[in-house]
Amino acid sequence: MGSHIFNCRILASFSGFMLAIAGILMLGGPALAEDNLAGLVGGMPALTSINNQDGSTSYSLSLQVLALMTALTLLPSLVLGMTSFTRIIIVLSILRQAMGTQQTPPNQVLIAIALFLSMFIMGPTLTKVYEDAADPYLNGDISAEIALEDASDIMKGFLVKNTRKDDLKMFADMAEESAFESPSDVPMTILLPAFITSELKTAFQIGFLLFLPFLIIDMVIASVLMSLGMMMLSPMLVSLPFKLLLFVLVDGWAMTVGSLVATYSA
Repeated sequence: MGSHIFNCRILASFSGFMLAIAGILMLGGPALAEDNLAGLVGGMPALTSINNQDGSTSYSLSLQVLALMTALTLLPSLVLGMTSFTRIIIVLSILRQAMGTQQTPPNQVLIAIALFLSMFIMGPTLTKVYEDAADPYLNGDISAEIALEDASDIMKGFLVKNTRKDDLKMFADMAEESAFESPSDVPMTILLPAFITSELKTAFQIGFLLFLPFLIIDMVIASVLMSLGMMMLSPMLVSLPFKLLLFVLVDGWAMTVGSLVATYSA
């Protein structure tokens, strides 16, 4: 029961986070929408910005919709580049290739596994983003600029913790940036490429360790077939049942998933 409630909270936080990002990008409220509608009826330009008395800027409804549609097109790239999705899908793909099962599990299943595992790993971070940035903005307690800044700082904390220092230093040196005092000081233009590079390196290291036992089984089966003179029989065909048996006996899926989740610092 507790696990079910926890999973539901993660799904709710993830959905709320996406809705909050959409709300933040809208940068306005119902009153502004009514003003824009009146402006359209009166023949005034729709693409306008208004400077508020507190120093903030409000945008017309047309600009808000344009920003929202642009954000939706960037959402897949954000999921790939700012979450654990890349590492998980690469490891699962290498595991499938090492087992020699061709298209089993199919790509759709691997993507679903990677997506839900990413939601589980990112759950605490997304929940904090929703509670500290999105929810106060939707309640009108903070402006959109402050909400985006707070959400960015929270995401930077997760990205920095899971990025190799060597990769971060490499991109900082290429950008001619000095040392950073805190994760919030690292610009996204440096942090995002460093994070994705670190993810690729870690994913291939894990994939190499997963590939070794299956490679040993293939070599043993090929040697046995050669010694028996069965050179016309495919070693891959004979070794497949043994690899599946080994993977099931050691509870391979639970070990792989558990190890992937354990590699992340929340």
